[in-house]
Amino acid sequence: MGRTLQNTMINLGLQNACDEAVYQLGLDIEELEEIEEDAGLGNGGLGRLAVRHLQPEDPRRLAGNGARGARGARGSARRPARAAGPTAAHPQVEEADDWLRYGNPWEKARPEYMIPVHFYGRVEHGPGGAKWLDTQVVLALPYDTPVPGYMNNTVNTMRLWSARAPNDFNLRDFNVGDYIQAVLDRNLAENISRVLYPNDNFFEGKELRLKQEYFVVAATLQDIIRRFKASKFGSTESVRTDFDSFPEQVAIQLNDTHPAMAIPELMRILVDIERLPWDKAWLLTTRTFAYTNHTVLPEALERWPVELVEKLLPRHLQIIYEINQRHLDHGPPQGRLFRQAAPGYHMAKLIIKLINAVAHVVNSDAAVGSKLKVIFLENYRVSLAEKVIPATDLSEQISTAGTEASGTGNMKFMLNGALTIGTMDGANVEMAEEAGEENLFIFGMRVEDVAELDRKGYDAREYYERLPELKQAVDQIQSGFFSPAEPELFRDVVNMLFHHDRFKVFADYEAYVQCQEKVSELYLDAKAWTRMAVRNIAASGKFSSDRTIKEYARDIWAVEPSDLRIPPPNEPRDGS
Repeated sequence: MGRTLQNTMINLGLQNACDEAVYQLGLDIEELEEIEEDAGLGNGGLGRLAVRHLQPEDPRRLAGNGARGARGARGSARRPARAAGPTAAHPQVEEADDWLRYGNPWEKARPEYMIPVHFYGRVEHGPGGAKWLDTQVVLALPYDTPVPGYMNNTVNTMRLWSARAPNDFNLRDFNVGDYIQAVLDRNLAENISRVLYPNDNFFEGKELRLKQEYFVVAATLQDIIRRFKASKFGSTESVRTDFDSFPEQVAIQLNDTHPAMAIPELMRILVDIERLPWDKAWLLTTRTFAYTNHTVLPEALERWPVELVEKLLPRHLQIIYEINQRHLDHGPPQGRLFRQAAPGYHMAKLIIKLINAVAHVVNSDAAVGSKLKVIFLENYRVSLAEKVIPATDLSEQISTAGTEASGTGNMKFMLNGALTIGTMDGANVEMAEEAGEENLFIFGMRVEDVAELDRKGYDAREYYERLPELKQAVDQIQSGFFSPAEPELFRDVVNMLFHHDRFKVFADYEAYVQCQEKVSELYLDAKAWTRMAVRNIAASGKFSSDRTIKEYARDIWAVEPSDLRIPPPNEPRDGS
């Protein structure tokens, strides 16, 4: 999301006027902009994509009710708040991103639309259908943030949900004097939106993460259905009870697997609450939802233990089994739908520590320390990216062919004039199609090469023994050259590279080094480098979010933009 002040001034065409007004007051607009915290909503590609889709620059109006998410009082952890040192005595320190500590002037609480979200409980089946009973209720309080489009007279809304305990939450404990337990239980309920995406190495972390994901989709779907049923905008009165037109009025885009519980939740609402027949409810559900898949890597997929889902969302597990039974060739699975979630970020953190250990050696070297610096940028966020990306000459986008989604970071580098060195994977494929492969530094295996290597069998040691430079680098990591106080600190990294590397890093190493030689050669020719950079910039127009939204609207949502212009408040409207 980044910072709202500058985005809003630019999108409304007010930046120069505001800059001058603030200057007349003896202030610096850039200093004021630096005071604002980035919204703690995560900096990954999924979140950025959702936000950019809220603010298309097409002058035609494509209004919507926008992205939904959890309003984390403490956002995703800053990684790291303080970088890891070369030894375990200098650990990486992560702190919650407390972006709301001074409040948020851009949002408006909407308590009139507060919604109950249920957890736990039990399910009873009777003549009237299934009933989810004895649940624990958490209230979802919506906060709305306006997101103006760029000079297009359109403002969409981003609605975030904050968890609140009901007023009667454990009032019995409080009344009998157990004040501490009453407060603890209230805090437990409100933890859902207190810290986004906790570490899920432990059962409590897994449970809270699943709670967060269901909390968002349950509140959002109830809100969507309220809007659909309402007699007029903003009303809470239901007048429309026929759901036949629901898919024509509502389009829900699932952005990867995180909101996948929306499918059984809508089925639960339609079947258990609205009392629609299963087949009709399923037809409405399949016509309403669309899904964007971003990667096929297993660690990016949401997977949960069966017993956790059964405990937290018992009715939803029954619905998932019913979907399986009706639409797959086998009966209800015995533990196959959900498995243990992927482990936490141990290896990622160890690699960050290795980067900083290498940096310590390189930056302290008397011969090269003044000419070459290795820097790990702490607390990466949108406002930092706005400085780093335009300053970049070479963007490294390296992933094993066939594993990476079509990301957006490399496109931003391309648009800002950086050249790309990378594998033929993810968005690099589309960038090469637009700019021509000769205007990127492409190296390494293609998808068919990876498939052939899989067939033959990948042996990391074969590359290690054949390439002296690679062998030296691996030996230095393994021997403790970069961590002399703890020689075995990075043994897990080396062990992974030799025995558990699904990405076959060593297989692309030689081609990468050779490609870097081409980069160095071209960089010495400033005119040739600039020519290639200009070709990349000129070819980046396809990657505008406007095009993306137009295609979603036309091909998936069946929504046509409107040319209707909303007059500003100071202009009279028709009939006034």
